[in-house]
Amino acid sequence: MRDREWRPPFPLDLYGVLAPLRRGRGDPTWRTVADGGVIWRVSTTPDGPATVAIRRRPDGTVRASGWGPGAGWEVDRLPSLLGADDDPAGFTAHHPVVADAVRRRPGLRLGASGRVWDTLLPAVLEQKVTGTEARRSFRELAWHFGDPAPGPAGVVPDGMRVPPTPERIREVPEWEWHRAGVDHARRSAILHAAVVAHRLERAAELGGEAGRALLRRIRGIGVWTAAEVAQRAWGDPDAVSFGDFHVPNTVGWALLGHDLDDAGLLEVLAPYAPQRQRAVRYIEASGFRRPRFGPRFSPRDYRAL
Repeated sequence: MRDREWRPPFPLDLYGVLAPLRRGRGDPTWRTVADGGVIWRVSTTPDGPATVAIRRRPDGTVRASGWGPGAGWEVDRLPSLLGADDDPAGFTAHHPVVADAVRRRPGLRLGASGRVWDTLLPAVLEQKVTGTEARRSFRELAWHFGDPAPGPAGVVPDGMRVPPTPERIREVPEWEWHRAGVDHARRSAILHAAVVAHRLERAAELGGEAGRALLRRIRGIGVWTAAEVAQRAWGDPDAVSFGDFHVPNTVGWALLGHDLDDAGLLEVLAPYAPQRQRAVRYIEASGFRRPRFGPRFSPRDYRAL
């Protein structure tokens, strides 16, 4: 077991900073317990798997307790995970919705997990499918090919799992991909990434456009997937998820009152460069919701094909 305490020198929205790492309510690598007072995460690290419990004390100090071979690595990275490396200085809100979110959410920073693979796998699973489909696929793979979370029974919440490692992913038989609802295109992209996963971790060290460009060298990983990874692995403030089904319209309605395509999204976010993704995060955190005009998109069950 490893412990660390850290007092953030800035206002901290603990859940808001960590929330992008969660993949739905049933994510087996994440658990919130004690009325939201403790956030549990399971991850891979260069030293092996780790389970970490993160809690904030009444005096503002954050404590992280970790178990497993990678506990030291994860606990040591606590400040980076919670946004200590993020620099919001110079960000200017050009729209009332963004300005209001900046005022109401002063503790919202961009955290950096430091792990590319743990964010790349679920990001690829989310390509061109509904969130419901992607989250179910990730749960299936984690349950069948992720090891139990390290740590003592009775302390670590039941049912938590380690994200499947690249080595385990390469061993997944075809019928298991089918059972998890993963089509050939996404499966191929994941397997290509798994072969060179150790090299892709360098993207977090490079950061910015250089890191995203490294990820895009893998067949099946484009602008959208690279941005989704960059936002979480190194807290990239300018990595916008162009090509997303929801983001252009959410931003468009929040800022202009109508839908946008990617070209329109690029134009409206231009004043925020090089912190365009920070503007998107503020809009998402503002509570604004685009009006609904029809039924939701129905998930496609690849298991039935």
